[in-house]
This record gives sequence, C-alpha cells and structure tokens, in this order.
Amino acid sequence: MDLINNLALGFSVAFTPINLGYAFLGCLLGTLIGVLPGIGPLATIAMLLPATYALPPVSALIMLAGIYYGAQYGGSTTAVLVNLPGEASSVVTVIDGHQMARNGRAGPALAAAGLGSFFAGCVGTLVLAAFAVPLTEVAFKFGPAEYFSLMILGLVGAVVLASGSLLKAVGMIFLGLLLGLVGTDVNSGVARYSFDIPELTDGIGFIVIAMGVFGYGEIISNLGKHESERQVFTADVKGLMPTKEDFKLMVPAVLRGTSLGAVLGILPGGGAVMAAFAAYTIEKKTKLNPGEVPFGKGNIRGVAAPEAANNAASQTSFIPLLTLGIPPNAVMALMVGAMTIHNIQPGPQVMTSNPELFWGLIASMWIGNAMLIILNLPLIGIWIKLLSVPYRWLFPAIVLFCAIGVYSTNNNTWDIWMVAIFGVVGYTFIKLGMEPAPLLLGFILGPMMEENLRRALLLSRGDWSVFVTRGLSASLLAVAVLLLIVVLLPSVSKKREEAFVEE
Repeated sequence: MDLINNLALGFSVAFTPINLGYAFLGCLLGTLIGVLPGIGPLATIAMLLPATYALPPVSALIMLAGIYYGAQYGGSTTAVLVNLPGEASSVVTVIDGHQMARNGRAGPALAAAGLGSFFAGCVGTLVLAAFAVPLTEVAFKFGPAEYFSLMILGLVGAVVLASGSLLKAVGMIFLGLLLGLVGTDVNSGVARYSFDIPELTDGIGFIVIAMGVFGYGEIISNLGKHESERQVFTADVKGLMPTKEDFKLMVPAVLRGTSLGAVLGILPGGGAVMAAFAAYTIEKKTKLNPGEVPFGKGNIRGVAAPEAANNAASQTSFIPLLTLGIPPNAVMALMVGAMTIHNIQPGPQVMTSNPELFWGLIASMWIGNAMLIILNLPLIGIWIKLLSVPYRWLFPAIVLFCAIGVYSTNNNTWDIWMVAIFGVVGYTFIKLGMEPAPLLLGFILGPMMEENLRRALLLSRGDWSVFVTRGLSASLLAVAVLLLIVVLLPSVSKKREEAFVEE
C-alpha cells in the first residue's frame, strides 16, 4: 500500500506543468545528443550542471535524468543508420543494426530498439520503486566503516568493469583520488596541495574536471577524425513495424536483456555500457533458430537485447545513488554533483527528508519513457537531417557554452583556464586508450572515503581492525577482494580483454 501512496505522491509532483516541461526537455536533449556522435550524456550533463543552479531541485534532476536515459534511445538511431554509435552503450547495436539497415530493414531495427528500450525502461523504473524502500532501511544501519568499505567496493567494481587495461583503470582511479585531495584538510583546516594558489584552497571544481575531460577532450578528439566518418548512410526509412517473426525473436531477447541490465545497473562500476556488451554476448551464446539470420549479418536479437539492457541499467543505476548515496558510474557521479549544488546530501535520508524529490524523480522516468517512444519513432526523419549538420558548426557552439557554463559557477576566469588544461588532459587519455570515467568516480568518492575513514578511526580510537570486526564492513571488503582476485585470474583477464573489443 505504501508503494502505491508513494507513487501517487511521485506522479502528483511529476505531473505539474513545470516538471512535465523539464522532463520533455531532458528527453529531447537526450535523444539529440544520443543521435549526434561524439557528444555523450556525460559531456552534456557536465555542460548543463551550472544551468541547474537557477532551477528548482526536482525539475533540475528530472531534466538531467531525462538526458541520461534519453541518450540511450537516441544512440541507437545513429548506430543503425550511420554505422556510428551516437553513445558508448550503442557500440554493440552497430554490429547487427547497421547490417539490418543495409539490408533495407532500418525501420524494424529502429522499432526493435525503441520498443525494447521502452519496455526495459518501464521495468527498470518498477525495480527502482520496489527496491528503494528496503534498501534505504538497510542504508540506515551503515556507519563510517561500512560506508568506507562500500566505496572501496565501488572503486574496485569500476576497475573490474572499465574497458581496456586493468592497470590503466587502477591508475585513473588513483589519479582521481589524488585530485580529490587538493584543497583544505577536513579535520585540521590546513590547505594541502594548493601550491600557494588561492583558487586551489577550495579544491578543484567537479564541473571543471567533468567539462574539461569529457566536454573539451571529446571535442579535440572528434576534430582529429576525418569528416568522411560523419556521412549519413541512409535518409530513407520505410516500414517501421517489425514482422510477426521479428516479434517472436525480439520478445525473449528483450526479456533477457532487461533482466541482465536491471542487475548490472545496480552494481558499482556497471551501468549501460557493460549491460549492452553482456546482453549481446548472451544472445550470441543462445542457439539460433532454424532460418534465423546469423549474428553480425543483421539479427534483430542483436539490436533488441543490448538496447533493452542499456535502458534497464540506466534506470536501475539510480538505486545505489538514491538509497546509499554512492554513484555506481560516472553519470551518476554527475547527479551527485547536481544534488550537492542544490544542498541535497545524496543518501538514505533523501527519501525521508525530501520524499517529493525522491518519488517525483521515479515517477518522471515513466513519463519520460513514454515521451521517448513518441519522440523517437515518428521523428526519425528529423534526427537524420540533424546528422547532416557539419561538425565544424557544432563544435564552436559547444566550446562557447562550456566556457560560459564554467565561468557562471564561480564568476572566475581561473576555472576557464583549468577546463582548458583538463581538456588537453582528457584528449591525452583518449589517445592513450585510458578511460576517464574511473577518474571521475575516484574524484567524487575520494573526499567521501577520506571523511568516512577518518571518522571510523576517530570513533574506534585509531583501531584499524574496526573495518574487519564489523560484520557488514568485513563482508563488503571480502566481496571487493574476491572481485579483484577473480579479475586477476589469467583466464578471466583474457576473456575480459576480448569482451571489450569492439567488433
């Protein structure tokens, strides 16, 4: 009964004209940046964070959430039509989606992606609503030692699930933790690692790093690519509806993708990209039906399953954020940034102290998913036109908006120079094949880890055994160690390298 009452409260918040407007704006922007290659939700949310200052907290979070799950929808459009993943989680959709488009079946491919996404989005939101209350109750049992151990698990998870080299992922996390140490010491109030620069005594701004590494870094990287890589493949999409045979193949694939995505979204370090890869791998392992198109040649299951998985994961990744205050991936780390801008401390107290925000956000996701279906399928023609805008017109606008956004947060030119420096750093990371997402997680979790570590040691009078004598803390650390051991096994390590290779 409580769940129904809570959802009724959520829908009463989400159905106000202002929140409906921002949900629509978020979904529209999400689809837009999903369609445009090279501009992901991470960079967009980083650019728009300063703009949320002026908005009510609920409206701001509804809009940012809409951008995140909207990008999962939009990314499939470019993946199918242009052979370019508009978004990182659509990398695997390219394999079979584009082949379907080449075979004249772009319509069913887009419909499979859209309907799979809609179903998974709705299920993901349902899981979020159902698990939120019991998980929040568990979260209240957490002390500083448990929070520290949970964050260790989150960072280990981010290492395990980061693409590319394991060593590079660990290095990125440590770099993020070190950048988080810059500023004023929590306990003594002494400035550290500020190098006598007054602007650094408050630490490096989260928005500065996010915009530099993801916004400017991506732009510099994209400018290095040849323009021919951005050509539209087809502007003609006929017959949107999948056949009866397509539905027979789609339905079980969507169900498998949704269940897998819902689980992987909750895990620390998981998220939409990992869910899409895992769903595609499972579909490839599932036996082909007689007369079914092989994978890599235009199999509809290869479109429906990853798209369902990345959407389910993007919804359920809000669970650890809203219930424990721990961001499971880089986009959720940005959501933490958005909450702190509005003086909301993410964690279990959000549900009790701010139920309108909590349940309003959940209800808006249902509304958002319905909006996205309406936005995506009938308006495919418009999105195709958009793909033909030359990048040389797009990038100056992005650079300008980033600079304005950063300046407006502190009215300080120092931040603009810092963004430029981190832009070069971000580009270097891309060139070296180092994934910047673990850095952002390390940067967000670093200060929180330090605070909880020192608090736990203060309460235990300097006794380090507090982390292993408390049952919950010890079990979280044991899971983290187990994860590390598993991923370091040579056979697993080899398989991991293979899983992240784009075909």
